[in-house]
Formats: sequence, structure tokens, C-alpha cells
Amino acid sequence: MELCVALDLSSAKENLALAESLKGYSIWMKVGFRAYIRDGKPFIEALKAINPEFKIFLDLKLYDIPNTMADAAEEIAKLGVDMFNIHASAGAVAMKTVMDRLSSYEKRPLVLAVTALTSFNEANFQLIYEKTIDEKAEQFAKISYENGLDGVVCSTFESRAIKNATSEAFLTLCPGIRPFGEDAGDQQRVATLELAQKEGVDYPVIGRPIYKDENPQAKVEQILKVMYP
Repeated sequence: MELCVALDLSSAKENLALAESLKGYSIWMKVGFRAYIRDGKPFIEALKAINPEFKIFLDLKLYDIPNTMADAAEEIAKLGVDMFNIHASAGAVAMKTVMDRLSSYEKRPLVLAVTALTSFNEANFQLIYEKTIDEKAEQFAKISYENGLDGVVCSTFESRAIKNATSEAFLTLCPGIRPFGEDAGDQQRVATLELAQKEGVDYPVIGRPIYKDENPQAKVEQILKVMYP
């Protein structure tokens, strides 16, 4: 299990200050839509400058026609990030096209597929996908596994079933982690760090419980003590 901190603050200055306060830890940093659109490649370079041991997860959830996704994936690989994601809904052909395109890279980033966003509740998910979250997440995971992806983005509640249906080595990255039962905010399917450990989550993504804490460094220290007792 490796901690991934979500850099979701409202400015590059705030996000970099958070990263600076955590530079003593070899952890993952999640760069999402807002941060990347606003701050771009220089922001990723600034994070690496703070601590070269930081690993970067670029959370852009690619979803388009296969060749366009592969073009974007190749550009992402050139950024030097360590992991990025696509939407599983793009389908098997898109997955295979992305992975084929990246096959020539000696050190390619990990590629994960988004199954069901953790903001979905069961009713709203079924309106779109016409299956339960559990059923569709497992189906998406199998397709991702069969097409060479490294893992999926899912909620903690699907993690164990996904590994059972694919492989223990197939990675699960799980947003919506409230390590010690903090407020769920706009997430529907949230879980504690203890449950994430039990369900075999590889990457717990934690944002608000860290950056809204009066002492983010102390909160990370507390989280890491649970992860590595």
C-alpha cells in the first residue's frame, strides 16, 4: 500500500506549499484536471524539484476514440509521470491501442482504468450503465486486465472482488478514503484506511483529510503509521 495525496487546492502556490511540507516522504502526488489545466507541465516539474522521489499520478481520465487516446497517452508518457488513467468505458479497443502505443517505452507509466467514479451512488450509476456498481466494476476490471493495463480506479468496496476476478498483482487505486472517518463531502462510497487495508487497496487516495487539516504533515505521519505499523 502506497499513499497518494490529492493536490486539489485552488492554486499552484497552495499545492506546492502542501508538497513542500511533505517533501520528507516518498509518496505519490495526484495531479488532477484543475491543477494540470491551470498549471501544466511546469507544475509537474516543480513537484519533482521539491522531491525527486515523489511519484506523480496524472489523473485526467482519458476518454475518446482509440487513436486520440493513444496520442494523448504518448504525450503523457513524455511528461515523465509515473501513472495516469483512462476511462474503462472507452472499451477494449481503446485500451489495447493505448497499451500498444506505449509498448516501445523502456519505462512507461502505469496505466489504470476508471471503473465507477466514487461520486456515483447505486441508483445514479444504474441509470447510465444498467448494471450494479459491483457488476460493472468487475466487468470493466476484467476487460482492463485482459488488455494489458496495470490496474483500475475503483472504490474500496470493489477492490477485493476485482483482485479475485483478475490477479492479486492487478492494482487498485481508490479515491474517497477518509482515513479516520472524516466527512464524506461530495463522495458517495467512502471508506476508512483500515477498511482499505483489509480490502487489499494498493493506492489509497487522500485529499481533503490531509490538506484541510491544520497540520497536513502530522496527518500524513498519522496515516503512514497506520499503513506501516
